[in-house]
Amino acid sequence: MVALSDFQRIGVGLVGFGLFFLLFGILLYFDSVLLAFGNLLFLSGLVFIIGFRRTFTFFFQRPKLKGTSFFFGGLIVVLMRWPILGMLLEAYGFISLFRSFFPVAFGFLGSLANIPLLSQLLQKMGDSGSMV
Repeated sequence: MVALSDFQRIGVGLVGFGLFFLLFGILLYFDSVLLAFGNLLFLSGLVFIIGFRRTFTFFFQRPKLKGTSFFFGGLIVVLMRWPILGMLLEAYGFISLFRSFFPVAFGFLGSLANIPLLSQLLQKMGDSGSMV
């Protein structure tokens, strides 16, 4: 098991609450206040988990600037009370930012699941992605 510091534990809690508020905001027909609060909690939790400098360098790498601009642009649009357009922009930015992480996550989920067809599907999704 991985040992977490107190700041990292707080960060995991903030990310969890952020994801909860994002999901709850989507379920309540794109409530802009819940979506904005979820976004802020998610980003602050990410800073607590990996640190400010590593968060900054992750978001502002040259290959990830397009995804970063869409993600933060969507956050600003949500804060301006256009939640559907903002969430679409954020979703595109999130996918382009974490594109290289999805094969690793799918492979990990495939190794965890002992469901025959689902584990094979997740492992194939994890193997087929490029690391670019």
